[in-house]
Amino acid sequence: MALLKIKFTFQSRVRLAQGLWLLSWLAVIAATLTFSMGVFLKAELHKRSEVMDNTEIHAVPNTLIVVGLASLGINFFAGRICQDALDTTRFPRWKSFLQPYFILSLFFTLLMLVAVIMSYAMKGNLEESLKIGLKNGIRFYKDTDIPGRCFQKETIDRLQMDFRCCGNNNYKDWFEVQWISNRFLDFTSKEVKDRIKSNVDGRYLIDGVPFSCCNPESPRPCIQHQLTNNSAHYNYEYQTEELNLFNRGCREALVSYYMGIMNSIGAGVLSVFILQMSVLVSVRYLQTATEALVGQENTEIETEGYLLEKEVKETIKEKMDTILKFLPINQVDSEVKVQGTLVVSAALVVSLALNSFLS
Repeated sequence: MALLKIKFTFQSRVRLAQGLWLLSWLAVIAATLTFSMGVFLKAELHKRSEVMDNTEIHAVPNTLIVVGLASLGINFFAGRICQDALDTTRFPRWKSFLQPYFILSLFFTLLMLVAVIMSYAMKGNLEESLKIGLKNGIRFYKDTDIPGRCFQKETIDRLQMDFRCCGNNNYKDWFEVQWISNRFLDFTSKEVKDRIKSNVDGRYLIDGVPFSCCNPESPRPCIQHQLTNNSAHYNYEYQTEELNLFNRGCREALVSYYMGIMNSIGAGVLSVFILQMSVLVSVRYLQTATEALVGQENTEIETEGYLLEKEVKETIKEKMDTILKFLPINQVDSEVKVQGTLVVSAALVVSLALNSFLS
């Protein structure tokens, strides 16, 4: 018995074809937006790549870019199919094309849903990437004369000013690293010598932060050196001077920023996913309702459209049996056959995914 069978009159088939044509072009626009969102997110992540430790988080924009491009082609062909749907002389030419079309459409539509889930689930990877990346960025802040790190100081300074943040977790992270280069230290000074000798690693550590940590909203000139020494400054209590420096760590600021973008993109792509599924379902109904007209003299008769020719279980079993015919496992019991089929199916999905990313 067919799944979700619906009867279509001639007028309803015409309305379905016309509605699908409009829907497919709306989906083309939505696919363009999906591609644009992927490019935008990738560009935003690339801006801060110097303070990120890995590229795993680029899986979200990469997926959106691939899905957006694939959806453009899918919906373009959907528009062409609906144009020929009411012409029984032109529609049969699509017959051999429709099965691979539905397979690819379903795969990329589900991949779109995966991108939505990933956009909400990347917070852990993003935090870990920023935790290590910012730690290294602060550590290499002083290396302005070393190739490959000479722009690290500018990157960190601009980051702290743009996002109104300081350090990795907070401003105290700067107390644990030597962020002033030896080129700018007077080694004849007793204070410098004492500080270096007092540290086991021979580093020049101070309770100070770069200028970019200073909060311009502070009513007093910024205090960035001897932050924990109340007697070094007039009318100063470092534990209560909340406005002197940015209190929020840059990791928290960046995670909040990127998750805001990803959550917004996730909501947008979810809407595109619903639209794409509507196109896919409409094309399937239009196909099955129109195929019933092939060979009929009267093309205005009532026909039936459906999603699947048989029930879900029967369809899955039929497809699995078809796959098993090509596998040399006839002497294996049925349970192993099912497992083998699942493995092959998973391999096919992975292969398609890899091909899509490599292309």
